[in-house]
Amino acid sequence: MFRTLLLMFAIGVVSPMIFATDAAADEIVRYRLESWKRKHLHDSAKADKIADTLKKLGCDVEKADHNGHIDVKYRCPQWRQISLDSHEEAGRWVRWFKTYHFQTEHKH
Repeated sequence: MFRTLLLMFAIGVVSPMIFATDAAADEIVRYRLESWKRKHLHDSAKADKIADTLKKLGCDVEKADHNGHIDVKYRCPQWRQISLDSHEEAGRWVRWFKTYHFQTEHKH
């Protein structure tokens, strides 16, 4: 599973498989994004994956096709969190969130 997750990070897509964990996690990443942000994409499959990931994270997401590209508009005004099994995995999520302009807190 970790190889798959790393591969998805490498190509810029995050796997939503780890959002629900039954095991006790040692690492918590909290995140929020109060104001709307927008990604302009030309690849519809990538836009779909990003929108799906943001939705699974509990974000408000809007998608629109226009002028030859896709806009994925998103926000997450309330603090949310994910529980992770390792410090390295939490670090990867923090970097991903920051790429999308989220405010984060990492607790371990």
